[in-house]
Amino acid sequence: MENFNKVAKRMISAALQAVDPFNLIIEQCRLKDNELVIGCVKRNLTQYRHIYVLGAGKASAAMAQALEKLLGERISGGLVIVKYGHARPTQKIKILEAGHPLPDENTLEATNQLLQLARAAQKDDLVIFLLSGGGSALLEQLPDGITLKDLQELNQLLLGCGANIEEINAVRKHVSLVKGGQLAKQIFPAELVSLILSDVIGDPLAGIASGPTAPDDSTFEGAWKVVLKYGLSEKLPHSIRQRLERGKKGQIPETPKANDSVFKKVSNIILGNNLLALKKAQETAQQAGFNALILTDRAQGEVAEISKLLAAIFERNFSEQELTRSPGCILLGGEPTVTLRGNGLGGRNQEMALQMLLHLQKEERPFYFCSVGTDGTDGPTDAAGAWIDHRSFQKARSKKLDIEAYLQKNDSYHFFVKLDQLIKTGPTGTNVMDIMILLF
Repeated sequence: MENFNKVAKRMISAALQAVDPFNLIIEQCRLKDNELVIGCVKRNLTQYRHIYVLGAGKASAAMAQALEKLLGERISGGLVIVKYGHARPTQKIKILEAGHPLPDENTLEATNQLLQLARAAQKDDLVIFLLSGGGSALLEQLPDGITLKDLQELNQLLLGCGANIEEINAVRKHVSLVKGGQLAKQIFPAELVSLILSDVIGDPLAGIASGPTAPDDSTFEGAWKVVLKYGLSEKLPHSIRQRLERGKKGQIPETPKANDSVFKKVSNIILGNNLLALKKAQETAQQAGFNALILTDRAQGEVAEISKLLAAIFERNFSEQELTRSPGCILLGGEPTVTLRGNGLGGRNQEMALQMLLHLQKEERPFYFCSVGTDGTDGPTDAAGAWIDHRSFQKARSKKLDIEAYLQKNDSYHFFVKLDQLIKTGPTGTNVMDIMILLF
């Protein structure tokens, strides 16, 4: 049987290729004469005075490149906002870089420029919006009275409290003027087609990058419940607490809901997601001779709990082969969360690998596990994730590394630096959550 590490690398590469945003546009968007066809959506481009391309997210520059290749001179202008280091060369569409995962001054300035183009679009114009993971941090217009510092403080609180992405977005949408369908309102009355790369469990349109072009069913009341659930009410900046309190009293208009007439001129189309990546990884494993099973593409919840469950499934399957025979491969995708307790360096994928090592430290039978962020960035680090195998525990012990101490500090990065078991891909230009691979 081929080396586990080599097979896993090929699986990761194949998965990333399957959700490459440039490829997805070229494969799923066709131009026949003057008709743009995207799935079952068809638009006759001769009926539009202008075609604008806007976007936000880690993958939006690659999507813009592909759309330029497809539409060429038909594009009147455009602007997309990407994370630092994710820009690509384009001709007609301006690429601006901004902060992620925390918005910065460039986020606000880039969004301001994007909105100027959005508002320029008229009734007989078409706006194609390119949306992917990271768009929530990269696209932001703040209500009066809320500062960038307030927003950054809010985001740090939300990202560190253990809230899931749906809860985080419910709050973000209600301290923003573009999230939760509000961008669609600013683009109206122009026709709007959003091309979306999903990085959210189950692909809910309202949840991907906080749903700037989708109806929003969250409310100020719901956002306030999230704040109370995680004990954030006294920690919030005063301006944000004041806005949420005013909103739940009905003193501020709600985000647009599904019955809003704005959405009669909006089409939201998902081009790629985590399951698409997992299926390609599965196919690659099967070609290498593994009995490969996709356990789920909806893994969510605390890393500590998911890793414990996966380790238990693996150990039982090893002896009973209830899920898949050896040589076996179990695949998971999704977006686990980590509640920060220490001040170390790491990310959820590195923490997942470290938690798996904790649970499987006594396992002597050959296995390999890795967890990787498909965007190439895991937390505030230069790694995409980390890997372990049946030799890792002995290796760690020889270096006097205490697994539980590193977990207590949330310092998985430095643990895997010392084992030389980080996975580094660099920015991938895509983002469909995380992929976990277990080979045995």
